[in-house]
Amino acid sequence: MFINREEKLKALNEKLNSNKFEFVVIYGRRRIGKTKLALKSVENKEHIYYLAVEGDNLKHFKRYASKVVLTIEYAKEDWEAYFNFLKDKIIIIDEFPNLIKENPNILSLFQRIVDVHLKDTKTKLIILGSSISMMGEKVLSYKSPLYGRKTGVLKIRPLKFKHLKEFFPNATWKELVEIYGFADGIPYYLEKIKLPFWDYLGEEIKRIDSFLRYEVDFLMRYEFEEPTTYKKILEAISFGNHSLGEIKNYLGLRHSDITPYLKNLIETEFIEREIPITESSKAKKGKYYIKDNFIAFYFRCIFPNLSAIEEGIFDIDEIKSDYNQYLGFVFEKVAKEFLIELNKMNKLPFKFLNIGRWWKKEEEIDLMAINKKEKKALFVEVKWRNLKDRDVKKIFNDLERKSELVGLDNYEKYYSIIGKEIKNKENFKDYLVFDLEDFDIALNVKISHP
Repeated sequence: MFINREEKLKALNEKLNSNKFEFVVIYGRRRIGKTKLALKSVENKEHIYYLAVEGDNLKHFKRYASKVVLTIEYAKEDWEAYFNFLKDKIIIIDEFPNLIKENPNILSLFQRIVDVHLKDTKTKLIILGSSISMMGEKVLSYKSPLYGRKTGVLKIRPLKFKHLKEFFPNATWKELVEIYGFADGIPYYLEKIKLPFWDYLGEEIKRIDSFLRYEVDFLMRYEFEEPTTYKKILEAISFGNHSLGEIKNYLGLRHSDITPYLKNLIETEFIEREIPITESSKAKKGKYYIKDNFIAFYFRCIFPNLSAIEEGIFDIDEIKSDYNQYLGFVFEKVAKEFLIELNKMNKLPFKFLNIGRWWKKEEEIDLMAINKKEKKALFVEVKWRNLKDRDVKKIFNDLERKSELVGLDNYEKYYSIIGKEIKNKENFKDYLVFDLEDFDIALNVKISHP
C-alpha cells in the first residue's frame, strides 16, 4: 500500500524529470517508507538501486551497477571512477550512513564527485538514510562537505492517525485508536496488523521470531553504541514520568546528570521536549515525551515483560488490563490532530495559531489552542473513557477553574471535552463536546491507493 505520500512523490518526480543534475536526500526513521517512495518514483525509469551494507561497498555497488551499465565492469574500484561511467543515470543509494561508517572520507569523496564530475550533467543522485543523528550531522549540517550540493531534501514522517482508516476501512474509530497506540503511523507495522487487533497482537507476541522482540533494540543500536541508559530513560517516560526530576527518581539517579542522554534522545527523535504553551521557547520547565507510539508501547508493554515473553508464559491480558490507561496519552495526540483538522475546516469558534499542553505545578490542561492576535483561547480536556452528564459537568467546572490559573484574563474563552463516548452531548450547547462519533467530521479520508 502507498498511502499519503503523493506530495513527496510529486516533488521527487519533478527532480527526476528535470534537465539538470539533482542531488536529493531522503531521510526518516526506519520502517517509515523511504525506500518504497524512492522505488515508486523510478518504477518506470532505468535506475541503479544499491542498499549499502557495513563493508565491501565498492565491490557490491559495482556488481549492482553493472546490471544497468555494463561498461562499469572496466572501471577501477573507486567511487570517482564509478560515477564517471554513471553520468546522466538515476542512482539511488539506500542506507548511506553505512558508507560513512565504512569510510568517513566518503563525504569528501562525494563532494568532489558532485563538483568535478556530476554538476554539469543530468545525473540524478538520491541518497537515503535512517540514522537521524548521522544524516543530520554528517549529511545535512552546514559543516558537512555535502553542504550546498543538495538540490532537494525530503523528510519522511509517520502517517497521521486519520490515514489508518485507509489501512483498515472497516475498523471503528475505537479500534483505530487501539491500533495507533501500538503502531503509530509507521507503514511497516500497520501492514503487519490483521483484525481483530487483539487476536493479532496475542499471536504476534507468542511467535519466537516476532519483530517485537528485536525491533526496538535494532532501532536503538543504529543510533547508540551503548543503549542501556537510553532504554531505561524511555521506560521511565513510557510510564508517565515526564519531568527531569521524575525520570531521575524512576531511574534511581537523583544525583546524576542525565541531560546529555536526553539531548541525544531528542536529536535522534526518540523523544521531544515540550514546554507550556504560554511559556517562551527558552523556558526551563520542560517535560519529555516519547514521539513514537510504537516505542512508547514497547517500553510500557513489552520491555518489562521480555523474560515472560521469552519463556512463553506471557498473557496478552497483562497488556489489555493497562492499555486503556496507556491510551490516555495516545488519545491526546489523536485529539490534537482532530482539533487541527477542525481548525483547517473553520469548524471552531475561532482560528487558532498555536496548540499545545499547559501546566503549572500540579495543575494541567491537556490541550490549549490560542489566537494571541484575536485574544481567544480554547481549553480542552481529553478523556479516553465513557462520560455521563455528571462527569461532563464536573470536568467543565474543573476546566474553567484551571483556565483562570493560566493568566489570560482579557481573553475570550471557550471550553471543550473530547472523550471516547459522551452521553447527551446536546445538553451542553454552550461548550464544544466531541467523542469518537464526531471523528467522521474531520478525520475521514477518501480511500484511494495510487
